[in-house]
Amino acid sequence: MTESAIISKVWNFAHVLRDDGVSYGDYLEQITYLLFLKMAHEFSKPPHNREINIPAEYNWESLAHKKGAELESHYNTLLRELGKQNGTLGQIFTKAQNKIQDPSKLLKVIDMIDKEKWTIMGTDIKGKIYEGLLEKNAEDTKSGAGQYFTPRSLIKVMVECIQPKPLRTICDPACGTGGFFLAAYDHIAKNNLNQEEKVFLKEKTFFGNEIVANTRRMCLMNMFLHNIGEIDSENFISSADALISDEGERYDYVLANPPFGKKSSMTITNEEGEQVKQDLSYNRQDFWATTSNKQLNFLQHIKTLLKINGEAAVVMPDNVLFEGGAGETVRKELLKTADLHTILRLPTGIFYAHGVKANVLFFDNKPASKNPWTKEVWVYDYRTNIHHTLKKNPMKMNDLKDFIKCYKTSNRNKRKETYSEKDPEGRWRRFSYEEIIARDKTNLDIFWLKDKSLADLDNLPEPDILASEIIENIEAGLESFKTIKESLNGNNK
Repeated sequence: MTESAIISKVWNFAHVLRDDGVSYGDYLEQITYLLFLKMAHEFSKPPHNREINIPAEYNWESLAHKKGAELESHYNTLLRELGKQNGTLGQIFTKAQNKIQDPSKLLKVIDMIDKEKWTIMGTDIKGKIYEGLLEKNAEDTKSGAGQYFTPRSLIKVMVECIQPKPLRTICDPACGTGGFFLAAYDHIAKNNLNQEEKVFLKEKTFFGNEIVANTRRMCLMNMFLHNIGEIDSENFISSADALISDEGERYDYVLANPPFGKKSSMTITNEEGEQVKQDLSYNRQDFWATTSNKQLNFLQHIKTLLKINGEAAVVMPDNVLFEGGAGETVRKELLKTADLHTILRLPTGIFYAHGVKANVLFFDNKPASKNPWTKEVWVYDYRTNIHHTLKKNPMKMNDLKDFIKCYKTSNRNKRKETYSEKDPEGRWRRFSYEEIIARDKTNLDIFWLKDKSLADLDNLPEPDILASEIIENIEAGLESFKTIKESLNGNNK
């Protein structure tokens, strides 16, 4: 079959199953289980002849010639038993459940996968199929999967600025479905790699954490379909909470978009036997401040993860830039101990989680020093007077080509401001360390452009864009009120 025919076939079946109440996410799970089994089966046959440690009674061939209730029963048992295995196999099938209750539909999915030779299919085709399903799943706002899916255009811009090199390690402590890994892999693979570099890229470059079992399995499968890792290799995505402790590993690059939501919490059972959420603070010696603010904790953790002169690009919400208390402490220490050289202000309407106002922080880790490492912070405002929506006007990588040009990846010393008194509309502006440290609470939420919608009523955005922005602002406001309420409740305990 042609590439387009295969993609169309897989996607069309997702629509058929939706009529039976099977969501994109549920379909994606079953595709993950079955694709993994089919590819393992192909690897066990000539010309590969690899030893795949899947019990014979639960391999791909065990599904053959079964129909109806027998197929459904066997498939349920297979999912449960493979979840008990070690390594990547066990991680793929952890807490696996059959979401296709109609055995005839399950048989059709198995038959669809069985008809293709997946191991010889191009990684671009397999990747396009799987990434497409991941994005469709993220668009399903009811499932909440959007919080694990960073827009690929933004990821590509961050990777283009960082320019990861071969034989270097890359970590994402909240890796979701693996978008940063894929973009970094594609960027490095463009080079004319020697054999050592190819092996390192495939097996030793990427490391991450993802505590949600379903998201972790999708990440592992996404990596595997894009030629990262092996079907029987050690698992490079940990299921541990990245924030609990410092495991001691250090990396050349950290690329991340930690989950939105300020509070870290855990569910406990109180004396009345009720399940309640409790705010969780991480008391770590390597942290500058102890707080239950998840975003500030991730920022501190990412700083710890970097090797000396290691580079980070991380998405952070606005509150990290202006919040007092622990926020001010973290900002001051980051400016002192790292070179926080760039902040990209992002527009609303680009994330699947609504009400998010975020930025990308670019910084390099530095050795201990008496003097602050940050000499100047360059801010690019791609928020003011910018209007994006997920469906009608999604942000594309090309929209940020001016930022990439201003960033000067080859030599940051050659940066030049586009803002001036003669050109107050310039989006690229330099601020000295002294200017920033003098700001109230070392506030890094810096903007200077005039909002044209407040002054030019004749040139307002389209109604649907205005409506989307109003919704974004209301939801952002609600999140702020929730945070205030949580803080008040915490103080009253």
